[in-house]
Amino acid sequence: MTLDATDKKLLVLLQTDSKKTTKELSLKLNLSVTAVYERIKKLEREGIIKNYVALVDKTKIDKGFVVFCHLKLIQHTKEFLTKFESEVIKLNEVLECHHVSGDYDYILKVLVKDMEAYREFLVTKLTSLQHIGSTQSMFMISEVKNSTVISF
Repeated sequence: MTLDATDKKLLVLLQTDSKKTTKELSLKLNLSVTAVYERIKKLEREGIIKNYVALVDKTKIDKGFVVFCHLKLIQHTKEFLTKFESEVIKLNEVLECHHVSGDYDYILKVLVKDMEAYREFLVTKLTSLQHIGSTQSMFMISEVKNSTVISF
């Protein structure tokens, strides 16, 4: 699907506030409510819009400790990669897992209450996964930018 300028503007508006009504969106886009509704449905059908979510303030739910954990596997076989990935996605503390190039194989973004909770996670959950060779943890000092909006 090729996105036109209106689709792109609609996507930015929805990413900024997905609770806006089709009427509110139609006024901003200078389109009819029906036209906006149809565009949204098409974007959903095409898989461009994957989901609608609520963004939670992690500090207000006592989960403000963010850790970026770099991880090496002992071997790079397809079996080891697949096994690790299938296990790490089950860990609720892991918000993101990226397979990367460079000195490490994966970077995990981990969210927990505090250092003690991270140690517990590391000792009882993460390092109990098979095929992990080493880990290196970096702790977030402050969040300078955190956006979910993809611009065009």
